Amino acid sequence: MKPRLPKRASLLAAFLAGTALAGPLAAQTTLDVAIIGEADTFDPMMSTKDVVSIVTQHFVETLYTFDSGWNVAPLLATDLPQISDDGLTYTIGIREGVTFHDGSSMDAKDVVASLERWLEVASRGKLVADKVASVEATGDYEVTITLTEAYSPLLSLLAFSNSAAAIYPEEIIGETIDPVIGTGPYKIAEHVPDQYLQLVRFDDYSSRSEEPDGAAGARKQTVDEIRFVPVPDPNTRVEGLLSGQFDFADGLPAESYGRLESSDVADPMLLQPFGWPVFALNHKDGLLADKTIRKALQAALPMDDMLFAAFGDDKFFLTDGPLYPEGWAWRNDAGVELFNQNDQARAAELLKEAGYDGTPLRILTSRQYEFHFKMAEVARMALEAAGFTVQMDVVDWATLGERRNDPALWDIYISHSPFLPEPSLTDMYSETSRLGWSNPEKDKILAQFTSETDPDKRKELYTQLQGQVFEDVGFIKIGAFNALSGLAEGLTGVTETPWPFFWNAEPAE
Repeated sequence: MKPRLPKRASLLAAFLAGTALAGPLAAQTTLDVAIIGEADTFDPMMSTKDVVSIVTQHFVETLYTFDSGWNVAPLLATDLPQISDDGLTYTIGIREGVTFHDGSSMDAKDVVASLERWLEVASRGKLVADKVASVEATGDYEVTITLTEAYSPLLSLLAFSNSAAAIYPEEIIGETIDPVIGTGPYKIAEHVPDQYLQLVRFDDYSSRSEEPDGAAGARKQTVDEIRFVPVPDPNTRVEGLLSGQFDFADGLPAESYGRLESSDVADPMLLQPFGWPVFALNHKDGLLADKTIRKALQAALPMDDMLFAAFGDDKFFLTDGPLYPEGWAWRNDAGVELFNQNDQARAAELLKEAGYDGTPLRILTSRQYEFHFKMAEVARMALEAAGFTVQMDVVDWATLGERRNDPALWDIYISHSPFLPEPSLTDMYSETSRLGWSNPEKDKILAQFTSETDPDKRKELYTQLQGQVFEDVGFIKIGAFNALSGLAEGLTGVTETPWPFFWNAEPAE
């Protein structure tokens, strides 16, 4: 094993110590984790941002989670629910002896109040809210969810840490929650915005007893303290990892892979395949409410060039149209003939047909995910060649998260998603998402897809749904990519996942 170098003084170390890492004295065992930016909320119900999920999963928990095979597994629930034959009633046992960070004990009333809030305020809770007849405490440690119609993705929604069905004490439930009080293995000790979030071990944590398996099973609290450090510049995250300042760094640029691979201090962690970059389109307001202009956008984009500019090496990307990769049950070829047209002349014809008047197409992006910005730059050139006027709005990730909630401020925002085990976890399909994508045929297919329980019939319906994504230009997948993170040499117990967690992490001695 390569020896891990001690954290040493350097210009970079001095910079980081004076900005990001200044704070309270470290506990006996501390992990310093560099993340792409500040988590703008510690309430995971209110956000779909990966950086929020990464941080909050350490102190807020859900009834269910996912194991390493993306199977739903119990977390705060005792076991998987009892589901009635008609799929309308879910009876969920709640674990006894679980303590919140304020010292109170969790029971069914806390779960009911939390789920009712999730249905009201969370983007993924809203996906199912109109199908929920009631959420009731049917015992001190039992909750029953009654639906008006079957909804097959429900358990996956309850397990997801993103727009999460988080469980809070009943007493703090409100429109906003501050401070956030959870049941997780760590609790918040101190937060200095834009510098660090200090989490310390929660001594009264009640872990599950099963062997760790993905995010399921035992959460062992092997380190005393975790410090999440927002480092917006990706190259600074790389240098901090290579200097020994960080134990883990998320969201690293592809070009840093070779340096990490040859380093005596750090190792690369490559998630392959990870997910897909996406142009999210505004159907509510502005240019892209016009389907013909959406089709012009689709026709103009050069996916190969965009992906090469973003990642630079085909080790890190694949120009692939279907919404799921090879080997996944959901993969199909519906509509893929419309992928990667790279036909600016056809786009120009469609713009003329739409009567396009030169109104700027506003692309909202950020450099904290550098590959988003690089894709946007190549897209801009192709779109201008097709006759679009393009306005690039480059902001920090937190600002992008705010602006995308106002349909008056953007036409496209650039994001990405891991490949998820249940398509309905991607809320862009729903009319209630911030995209506002709706047409009668798509809405009918989506309703059938989420109410169908037969796996083969669901695959058939998803094929139709993917066809709608391409034919109506609901949103635009750019391709597939592999994600690079890095960890300190000798650090173990960090699962390869889109949302890294550290409750079982063990640093090198």
